[in-house]
Amino acid sequence: MMTKVKQDKVEFVSLQFSDLLGIVKEVVIPAESFESALENGVWFDGSSVEGFARIQESDLFLKPDITTYAPIPWLNQNGKTARVICDIYNSNGEPFANDPRFILKKCIQEAEGQGYQFNVGPELEFYLFKDNDQRTNVIDYGGYFDFTSYEGYRILKEIITALKSFGIIVETGHHEVGQGQYEIDFRYGDALSTADKLLTLKYTVKKIAQMYGVRATFMPKPLAGVAGSGMHTHQSLFSIDSKENLFFDSNDKYRLSRLAYHFIAGQMKHIKAMCAILCPTVNSYKRLVTGFEAPVYITWAAMNRTALIRIPKWFHQKSSSARIELRCPDPTCNPYLAFAVMLKAGLDGIKNKLEPPKPVEENIFKLDQENLTKKNIEVLPSTLNEAITFMRNSHLIKELLGEQLFERYLAIKTKESMEYKQQVTAWEIQRYLDLF
Repeated sequence: MMTKVKQDKVEFVSLQFSDLLGIVKEVVIPAESFESALENGVWFDGSSVEGFARIQESDLFLKPDITTYAPIPWLNQNGKTARVICDIYNSNGEPFANDPRFILKKCIQEAEGQGYQFNVGPELEFYLFKDNDQRTNVIDYGGYFDFTSYEGYRILKEIITALKSFGIIVETGHHEVGQGQYEIDFRYGDALSTADKLLTLKYTVKKIAQMYGVRATFMPKPLAGVAGSGMHTHQSLFSIDSKENLFFDSNDKYRLSRLAYHFIAGQMKHIKAMCAILCPTVNSYKRLVTGFEAPVYITWAAMNRTALIRIPKWFHQKSSSARIELRCPDPTCNPYLAFAVMLKAGLDGIKNKLEPPKPVEENIFKLDQENLTKKNIEVLPSTLNEAITFMRNSHLIKELLGEQLFERYLAIKTKESMEYKQQVTAWEIQRYLDLF
């Protein structure tokens, strides 16, 4: 490893990890200290990181995962810098139970014990705003798949080039529905490496945008009345032994296996509680409203983009592409926790042989309450506080996170919800101040 560092002429290494909320943290060390970091780790104060250790258990250390090593293309001044994503350990040398990356690893091991490899392919949307006093001044006025503005094209091209240096091969990058809104999709892969790549992608988008004097945001609903930014996530299970896609069945109408149906049913059963992790901010629920292709109702379908879970089309000769698409997550989620809870819920469906309800192919937003009731269609939580309430009663998520992290996450999100509840918005002032 040190030979590679010297070949790349790296002088500094950024040791990166994720806090409970999915925010990238880093410790920068000189390259000559990297060998020691690989052997012994690097100590840090865990009590200062959101959602981590209590003050009496604050001594934690980072162990770099050398498979994530990559030079950072834009940090060349005063010496090149590389980054490595790290695992977190307790002072006794045991993995830190509250490390989101460790939680995903544990869930992956559970799936591997049953012979499954969990693959995911996220679609990340974000907005680009001009970096001036008017914080939400979009950089262009294009729409879905429009030829991007010159400024947007330059930034998108730079992002794709930078991601390639991290080993992230972008399949598509394009303008989304909203003015100034873009989407980047990269090839699906195993859940752990994909979660690592998501952290890197968000970090890269924001840094490159900043270099061009532009503000990038993954906020789910930065502008009222327009499309929000989601993180639709494609999922499939592959056999570890045969390498075959276990979601595929050529004899089924939707070309899905019974295993896939059980997986879908597990996610539909637990989705209300999962929303506290998949849609983790107050602002997330401004996106989950009717009229903008974001899901509101707990349904599944093939063609219907208003459904919570959609079955995408794939080429007949590519059975390996069989998958389901969960459409409620947004980019503010911690990717490690998000993929872990998706997998945990799906495995619960498989274990208990759960069956999903019938698909709903019509536009659900046009159904009246009577038809919704007849079809037993339930709705997603409409606020973060509702999602927290469902999560509080979820034995599955408590088992996944462990009691300490479960309670810590709920406490952080309850505080966020209560802080928002106490705010008086500009809309309220405009609506009520002179009226009453």
